[in-house]
Amino acid sequence: MSDPALKPTGYYANDRADLVAALPRPVGRVLDVGCGQGAVGLGLRAAGATWLAGIEMQPSAAAVAEAHYDEIAVGAAETELEHLTPPFDTICCYDVLEHMGDPYTVLRRLLGVASPGARLHVSVPNARHVSLMRDLVLRGTFGYTEWGHRDSTHLRWFTRRDIVASIADAGWAEPRTSHPVLHRAAPLDRLTRGRSTEFLVGQWYVLATKPGSTDSRGAPPPHAGASAHRPSSEGNHPEDARPAAAGLACDAGASTDDRSIQAKPA
Repeated sequence: MSDPALKPTGYYANDRADLVAALPRPVGRVLDVGCGQGAVGLGLRAAGATWLAGIEMQPSAAAVAEAHYDEIAVGAAETELEHLTPPFDTICCYDVLEHMGDPYTVLRRLLGVASPGARLHVSVPNARHVSLMRDLVLRGTFGYTEWGHRDSTHLRWFTRRDIVASIADAGWAEPRTSHPVLHRAAPLDRLTRGRSTEFLVGQWYVLATKPGSTDSRGAPPPHAGASAHRPSSEGNHPEDARPAAAGLACDAGASTDDRSIQAKPA
């Protein structure tokens, strides 16, 4: 396994503007788990974050992020949550759960620092992507790389059903899925009436809500699938975003040129 501190330039600098644009507003007090060098934080601040906290394992990346965040905890999310200032109204876990030894415990602990009605927004690589099956069946290799769908620092793998179940089991409510917009693969997806989607998308995105009647700003918690997902750029960590096309296919109720995954629990 490669050393995370020796990753290529830009590895910790993706802004995930597509996902930030998809967050329900207002975002309020935000926690960015795996904040890297803070590029996502710039977007979150522009989206109206009133307080911005980050957790980052790599000290060098965290040092860069400090300029954009109100507080940074350096270390593993499993141990650093207690050093932050909750509660949080929006929690972002972009391309980070797959790097954790125990993401399930982290998801449960995040619920404890979330305000009632808070939103959890997650992105993970899709373990059912066709490229993985191709390499396993035809090439006889898992195909680890320095970055990408099979980054050598990935410790966990999730299908759509896996990540939805993991989030729901941790106590989060109404997890709903979406994915990057399909481009070249869109005709095949339409031909199969969406049956091939699970094998064509490089990532899954999940939006869930903490049970509770109101959030910390006194507003009713937004419906987990109500945000309009708009096309934009890819990736918080480029290693996780490269396999997926830029933009998002929306959950139920949104319209795009490509067939979208209907938001539903596993």
